[in-house]
Amino acid sequence: MDRIQAVRLFIRVVDLGSFSKAAADMGMGQPSATKLVAQLEQQLGSRLLHRSTHGVTPTEIGALYYEKCKLIAHHVEEAETVASLLQSQVQGGLRISTSVAFGRRVLVPLVMRFMQLNPKLQIELNFEDRYVNLVEQGIDVAIRMGRLADSTLGARYLGINPWVLVAAPGYLERRGTPLSPADLAAHDALIYSTVQGDARWHFIGADGQLLPVPVKGPLRSNNLSALLAAARGGMGVAALPWYVAYESVNSGVVRPLLGDWALPSQEIHAVYPSPRLVPAKVSGFVAWLQGQFGEAWWTDQK
Repeated sequence: MDRIQAVRLFIRVVDLGSFSKAAADMGMGQPSATKLVAQLEQQLGSRLLHRSTHGVTPTEIGALYYEKCKLIAHHVEEAETVASLLQSQVQGGLRISTSVAFGRRVLVPLVMRFMQLNPKLQIELNFEDRYVNLVEQGIDVAIRMGRLADSTLGARYLGINPWVLVAAPGYLERRGTPLSPADLAAHDALIYSTVQGDARWHFIGADGQLLPVPVKGPLRSNNLSALLAAARGGMGVAALPWYVAYESVNSGVVRPLLGDWALPSQEIHAVYPSPRLVPAKVSGFVAWLQGQFGEAWWTDQK
């Protein structure tokens, strides 16, 4: 038995003095209404209503119970109103998870701007390069790169994360500039172990064909900033996301290579625990993010 529904029905029966009118008011059949009140009386072990040909009136216990029920119904309605209001406003606590490099270089300035637009929000930012279970960790939104594996999550496409091959001018003067992916066999590769775990870089030609190229080199790391530092220091050739490499490319500290070839891009998604009943603070943040990853978005990052 739905106790809240039963209490609300009992109140309407007393208010209207009729099972049929109360049932119609609550959108149910009279037999269902009669049965629900009878179940309530049985559970309480007390008769709540006098039934006669003249109508329905509360017993002495029923009258006392009616007054308490009105208070209960009022508090329930207040709670529902508050929940509905919070659901419709961008406020409260918002826990966000993303990778370390993307979080520090891209998401932090975006979150700061969003907080300025929504001063009632309290943000908690979590940076981890490992996979995070949103439900277990209590995460409201995670920003993820690449193909989504968990179809039970809610998700929104944000944009594309392109990659670029770079090396320092000093390194290229010593070792020469590769003109094709095959030339990388003679170069020192700085390998991002999280993505290029098999020490193969994949290139896409003008014809759209995928060309895997085995590489080797002095450094492997799961940290993109470490690989950028090594490339800037002239230690080798690195494949990096544009958002990581852009500032160094723009300042001339490293140069982009193999412009006629592309490295595979990754899709950027915002994911959240469920696609249903998404809180306004989550849907509002995600919708705002969808407007931040236009063409060459990485050129706006600091």
